[in-house]
Amino acid sequence: MSTKYIFVTGGVLSSLGKGITAASIGTLLKHSGFRVGVLKLDPYINVDPGTMSPLEHGEVFVTKDGAETDLDLGHYERFLDTALTQNNNFTTGRIYKAVIENERLGKYLGKTIQIVPHITNEIKERIIKAGEPKDILIVELGGTTGDMEGMPFLETIRQMKHELGREYVMNIHVTLLPYIRTAGEIKTKPTQHSVQELRRIGITPQMLILRSETRIPNEIRRKVAYSCDVDEKSVIEAIDASTIYEVPLNFLAQDILEPIAKELNLGELRPDMNLWSDLVSKIIQPTNKTTIAFVGKYLDLKESYKSLTEALIHAGANLDANVEIKWVDSEKIENNSAKKYLIDCDGILVAGGFGERGIEGKIQAIQYAREKKIPFLGICLGMQLAMVEFARNILGLKDATSIEFNTQTPNPLIFLIDEFIDSSGSRQIRTSTSPMGGTMRLGEYECNTKEGSNLREAYGASTIFERHRHRYEANPKYREELEKNGMVITGESAGLIEAVEIADHPWFLGVQFHPEFTSRLQNPNPTILAFVKNALKK
Repeated sequence: MSTKYIFVTGGVLSSLGKGITAASIGTLLKHSGFRVGVLKLDPYINVDPGTMSPLEHGEVFVTKDGAETDLDLGHYERFLDTALTQNNNFTTGRIYKAVIENERLGKYLGKTIQIVPHITNEIKERIIKAGEPKDILIVELGGTTGDMEGMPFLETIRQMKHELGREYVMNIHVTLLPYIRTAGEIKTKPTQHSVQELRRIGITPQMLILRSETRIPNEIRRKVAYSCDVDEKSVIEAIDASTIYEVPLNFLAQDILEPIAKELNLGELRPDMNLWSDLVSKIIQPTNKTTIAFVGKYLDLKESYKSLTEALIHAGANLDANVEIKWVDSEKIENNSAKKYLIDCDGILVAGGFGERGIEGKIQAIQYAREKKIPFLGICLGMQLAMVEFARNILGLKDATSIEFNTQTPNPLIFLIDEFIDSSGSRQIRTSTSPMGGTMRLGEYECNTKEGSNLREAYGASTIFERHRHRYEANPKYREELEKNGMVITGESAGLIEAVEIADHPWFLGVQFHPEFTSRLQNPNPTILAFVKNALKK
């Protein structure tokens, strides 16, 4: 069949959960036997989120082909158990950049460039391209209805409904039903105004997803349906769930697929959600428990580590365990001691990051994990600092560090390689003055694992593929001395060090890649699964 499109918009305010809504509907459709694609449209002017602060925008998610994208793509991959590409996310900035470049090349034959048709046509072409191999493409529009930046996207959606017809385009609107505690009432006016704004633009939603803190009484649902001209069966409540992975099951319990199937003429849908339901029950009521110390520096905003915290949930669900995260600010370790914060933990995780702040605290946490034989996982910068810690305290190189923090260090355990081949096979040049966004090793790379290592045991494979997002590399100059003293290189990629372990430690692993980017609820990442399994043993 030709691709059908479900557009998910949001009203009243941001952070309502449009991404989780889109991912949940996609999951139900995928488990019903359809080939489902997803696309995120971001209205901001940045070309991509790669250079945006995690405090500004949350995590930057990296796709298989090396695109730095919105964190909602992470939700899509985790829910749909699929690998996405740069075609599954684009911004206003990328659209305008492409149109201006085409104008400079004379592709518009001297015409005046306008939002309609040039910008909207560019958006439309990319939407259609993203949906080409799929039965259904779910398209989430970021931001809030009425935002100035989102108008060209909404106009494109309106046009596609006219061009393709009702049977091929459905609009779902996510909106807020606030509960006014002092009055003891749920208020529908914000939803009514949001739908009016959408209809004023020329889009009539066929389904409403109502975000609410409390259950929505039937009379309120009926009122919303009548005032917003939506079928009562198409008014779906989305109350706060104990885990985001419960949302598809909550939607299914309300027969959300019935009006979707009716609108898009999909026939009767019977998704098989038994395995999903079993894993969700283990998240909500697990048998076992373990405590992981999460040592980082962007702890003010947990969203900056979203993929990693979700990966720990996936591992816990598959091991029937509650993975309790103890957030430890690395700067507090510097000012006090590692023991104070880590003594009651079963595993220690040092995550990735950029910049010098909090580095010494992370190194102290790694030393504590190594000396006290606590299961340890270092990711990206975490692996690099594990090498620095070992060099300082075992090799006696007290000034060992990364040139990211000291360009003049006589012992650069971590350095910048001058050139490398990126995931697309192109040659890249890196120097200390290169722009940060364009000189990182991004996307999926092959890694060869060492026989008998924790890494090989976790994956059960000699060659693995994982995703990267970093500028600096481990310096092979120190390899021989490290290995002679007990730090073993257990993962390599084209001569680059990808993983390190400590020979006389129960379970110690540092990896240069980001295993969290490939973890799914029904298919947890092997590195993180092995880490949690060993923490449970302790």
